[in-house]
Amino acid sequence: MFEVKPIAAALGAELHGVDLCQDLSEEVYAEIRRLLVEYQVIFFRDQDISPAQHKALAESFGPVQTHPAYETVDGFPEITILESTPEKPSKIEVWHSDMTFRKHPPLGSVLRSKICPPKGGDTMWASMTAAYNGLSKDMQKFLSNLEAEHDFSYGFKESLAEPGGKERLAKAVEDNPPVQHPVIRIHPESNQKVIFVNALFTTKIIGLPAKESSAILQFLYDHVITAEYTCRFKWEPNSIAIWDNRSTQHKPINDYFPSHRLLQRVAIDGDKPY
Repeated sequence: MFEVKPIAAALGAELHGVDLCQDLSEEVYAEIRRLLVEYQVIFFRDQDISPAQHKALAESFGPVQTHPAYETVDGFPEITILESTPEKPSKIEVWHSDMTFRKHPPLGSVLRSKICPPKGGDTMWASMTAAYNGLSKDMQKFLSNLEAEHDFSYGFKESLAEPGGKERLAKAVEDNPPVQHPVIRIHPESNQKVIFVNALFTTKIIGLPAKESSAILQFLYDHVITAEYTCRFKWEPNSIAIWDNRSTQHKPINDYFPSHRLLQRVAIDGDKPY
């Protein structure tokens, strides 16, 4: 149907020969979804899509979400703006899965680039499937029945600490109390097990002493970003990344300051239930 070029052993592929500005058939959408589950993150180049086309591409996977903390594109509250300028640099520095502070975190996201720095500003992804498979059988068994707490306020603590931050985010904090998720999830489409804790939003493992919880979480945070489990993508204007939030973590590389970087994202509603 179109060309698939894997970019790393664990995850990631560029798709060529499809024009996302055109009306796509159900068969094309189904193949894109199949490849997303298989490769966990997929990339497109030279796709100057409109906001309406961006939203429609995300909706081909299911209903879309809004985000409580970001500005949005005029007329499209589903499209969040991820912008970093010299005056207001990005605060996200750690590996994470998106919005795991929600009871049903996003299935995935569709992220497009508008403004790219002349150098730097890449994004990395890591496969939580490969990371789980890289654990010993004893560790897999130990983690299998544990749950962890995820908290919006923990993930946005820097924003909350800014002048006026508590007032600006008060509704988001109220609407997003801490939630619990299994430490190990079963992916609903691939049926493979994945690690589902992340350094941005996970606060503790339920039922363990604080020192044990911290030590295990730190081990997992270090383990999941093993180089062999990762891929790296260099942005160009009008590039698009679609990732499976259920089976990956990602991290922006903030090495481009004082340049300007602008991306736009639509998050796809999560699976219900797990």
